[in-house]
Amino acid sequence: MGFARTCSVALVGVEGVVVEVQADLEPGVAAFTLVGLPDKSLSESRDRVRAAVVNSGAEWPQKKLTVGLSPASVPKGGSGFDLAVACAVLGAAERIDPRVLSDIVMIGELGLDGRVRPVRGVLPAVLAAADAGYEQVVVPECTAAEAMLVPGVSVLGVRSLRQLIAVLTDEPVPEEEPDEEGRPDPLLAGLCMPGAGLGTGLSGIGSVDQDHGHDLADVVGQLPARTAMEVAAAGGHHVFLQGPPGAGKTMLAERMSAILPRLSKEESLEVTAVHSVAGMLPPGKPMVDSPPYCAPHHSATMQSLVGGGQGVARPGAVSLAHRGVLFLDEAPEFSSHALDALRQPLESGHVVIARSAGVVRLPAKFLMVLAANPCPCGRYTVAGDACDCPPSVIRRYQARLSGPLLDRVDLRVQVERVTRSELTAGEARGESTRTVADRVCAARERSAARLAGTPWRTNGEVPGHELRRRWRALPGAMAEAERDLERGLLTARGLDRVLRVAWTVADLAGHDCPDAGDVALALQLRTGIQRGVPMAIGASR
Repeated sequence: MGFARTCSVALVGVEGVVVEVQADLEPGVAAFTLVGLPDKSLSESRDRVRAAVVNSGAEWPQKKLTVGLSPASVPKGGSGFDLAVACAVLGAAERIDPRVLSDIVMIGELGLDGRVRPVRGVLPAVLAAADAGYEQVVVPECTAAEAMLVPGVSVLGVRSLRQLIAVLTDEPVPEEEPDEEGRPDPLLAGLCMPGAGLGTGLSGIGSVDQDHGHDLADVVGQLPARTAMEVAAAGGHHVFLQGPPGAGKTMLAERMSAILPRLSKEESLEVTAVHSVAGMLPPGKPMVDSPPYCAPHHSATMQSLVGGGQGVARPGAVSLAHRGVLFLDEAPEFSSHALDALRQPLESGHVVIARSAGVVRLPAKFLMVLAANPCPCGRYTVAGDACDCPPSVIRRYQARLSGPLLDRVDLRVQVERVTRSELTAGEARGESTRTVADRVCAARERSAARLAGTPWRTNGEVPGHELRRRWRALPGAMAEAERDLERGLLTARGLDRVLRVAWTVADLAGHDCPDAGDVALALQLRTGIQRGVPMAIGASR
């Protein structure tokens, strides 16, 4: 009788659970039994592992073989357990010393020829292994750079089961022939979800240095909207842009992620873990260091927005936009159920999805930008244009964005059509992305210093009761906002959000505390009602 064990990791959402893979050999009719709540793809590992072991030059044990995955109560899926199962079987057959395997975590899929194929979610899996106290991890060679992002873990990248057997038995490591130059590497196919492209998760315009020509200076006019985007980026506030087609709403949203500060190391690990599980990591870039930009189509379902799917829930658009920008163009065209499902992550910064296979908690701390036309034809309230939509149609169209959802949006801006003089004045360019990004970064540093020692980093995260108790505006500065509350123009949540935005305006302007002018601009950005204050922030104010 032989027994051996090693470890692997089961992913539940974007969190990992270390799983002990045990192999037991007993005399009897040759059979291979896999227990421990495996799904269909994991159950098929019996055939993959047997073929990989034989084609790697090792002998398959002709005994009764039982492989157990513990804890049995945790759902396990995917092909990432193949490498651990193969080594546990070889350990039980005494081809590998079982004592060598007990403290190693192995992640990888096996091809029938013994090659080790990559799987998605290597980073969160290695993070889980490190948190559990493991110091040695074996992963496919092409995902070793991703695994090395986790500090304190020794990572071994292998191309084949033959190489791993040689390393574990102190034998000469065989050289694996690389694929012919110029041919696509079939091993990389396991890293990407089919049909995943730019705009579904990562976008290259999230970096100030790599914005691919998307500069904020390209936006003609639109000073109120530009100011709102700057305030939103500085304080982490959500924005609603309403205006006719062609006014520049999409251009502004596409440049939003470029003016956000670069991600910290901790934030980069969070974002990379989500995109690794979702299969959105670009080849050759194991770490996401710039805010992501996600712009789903208006036909997206509720599951694709907040996450879901069969079995264990997978990340949706709100999680792919974690620490970045979620842009919902033509927002009224989205399903009302899908839009209302955003209300919970907007407040909490995460999504909790309950399925029969378990409960999954996914990160979803994003900056939301909504864009909408004023009516189905887009010409309502535009001077000089005739709107063909009946009043009842306009009311129904605008009512698709529910009051509770809009109440969670701090900034609401009317984007006007660009005039002929603005469009033809080529020398009158607005501020560049880098200029605005520098101002946003300075404002973020001011708010972070003020909020040091608290669980919040931006003004948009601070609860209303904490703002009223610890960070008040100057005496009398909130008088106009309080009158709007009495007149019913603001809700209690809206009053708190005005104070949040006022603090962001003060940070951008370099004020130590919001004054009446900062609150007036915040009110103007919140309600859309002119308050007699200039929209520019900085030296002009």
